[in-house]
Amino acid sequence: MDPAALRKICLSFPGAFEDYPFGPETAVFKVRANIAGGARHEAKLFALSAMDLRDWYVNLKCEPNLAVQLRAAHPEITGAWHMNKTHWNGVRLDGALQDDMIRDMVEDSYDLVVAGLTRKQQEQLGWARLAGSRGVEQ
Repeated sequence: MDPAALRKICLSFPGAFEDYPFGPETAVFKVRANIAGGARHEAKLFALSAMDLRDWYVNLKCEPNLAVQLRAAHPEITGAWHMNKTHWNGVRLDGALQDDMIRDMVEDSYDLVVAGLTRKQQEQLGWARLAGSRGVEQ
């Protein structure tokens, strides 16, 4: 996977956009939904990457138990640098992990972040709740 492919995946989700709050060398992918009246809520981070092939990685949010399992199974996945290591994985993108797996982890990160938004924001994004998440109606 190259930086263009990662960018395309991250920006493919509803409400996703790219930001550079830490300077031009670090791409931060966030999600934000509009609310009634045109006001906007604060954006939520779901992926962060230096987008530098010399140190190619992405930080992604992850369910804590799954994060431990992924780190145990894949040396390319560690606790994310400068992030809460309980909830964030650092994923080295050196070609050892399949692109489909990386795509799934990016989607999981997005879903975890959107799950924390209000129901109204989730509806505006057209997001379907994850099975087993709070408030699921069956």
